[in-house]
Amino acid sequence: MSRKNWTDEKLIFRLINNKTDKSRWDNISILRKRPSEELFRKCLELIKSDNTKIRKIGIDILAQFGLPPRPFLVETLKIYFELLEIETDPDVLMSLLYSIGHNNDGLDNDQIEKICSFIENENNWVKEGLVYALLGIDNLNAIQTLIKLSSDKLSHIRNWATFGLGTQIQNNNKNIREALWKRVNDKHQETKLEAIVGLAKRKDNRVNEIIEREVMDGEYGILLFEAINYTKNKNFLPLLKQNLKNAEEDNAINTEWKEELKNRIKELTKITEENRTTA
Repeated sequence: MSRKNWTDEKLIFRLINNKTDKSRWDNISILRKRPSEELFRKCLELIKSDNTKIRKIGIDILAQFGLPPRPFLVETLKIYFELLEIETDPDVLMSLLYSIGHNNDGLDNDQIEKICSFIENENNWVKEGLVYALLGIDNLNAIQTLIKLSSDKLSHIRNWATFGLGTQIQNNNKNIREALWKRVNDKHQETKLEAIVGLAKRKDNRVNEIIEREVMDGEYGILLFEAINYTKNKNFLPLLKQNLKNAEEDNAINTEWKEELKNRIKELTKITEENRTTA
């Protein structure tokens, strides 16, 4: 019998008793699609367990319990924030923060302040959950916390924080731009590109030189096309055309990347022609 036909009880039994986590997220995903009152109450029981593994199961199921607007969301967030006051296990805290991140659209200032307080926690799991919890929150406290996280020693935390500052919020101030600027030479490629996109989105002209450097290097990803799109700078056109010529001669280069490059050339060519017409 397919696990999709298992009862809630059987899925939860497997989640609790399986020796490995191989099928954990498959089971949780099925339960998330069954947002009944009975299952919600069962998850609350799991969350009250003294066993960290069992607490995480309840937290993770409720994180995406039903389609938005999620049933039981107000009660779920209330439970999550109550747990944040007393939970000490880093793994459970990470689950809590991730779960809040899935539902952070309507958080109030006190709730955001509580989340941001975890910047003082040096555990890497907690910091990972923290950066996810703050993505998309256009709030000064959240922004300052992401700025700190954008300089973290772990590349995936820097990357997410830079992504959060660069493209997930509309706010544009000196502190954000300077935080992004600090990442334009990041040794982690995706973090560097996320910073470039964020600066281009904010029309920070300093980034044009960095974009030119990356285009000339020829090892850039699709994220750089997004940055170029924000600048609408026709001066990149000769470099992009040369890159396309080189790419057409190399069968090892990803076809999707080539198509994106062609599209960007078409877009910049169109802008150039329009500017000539209106000049």
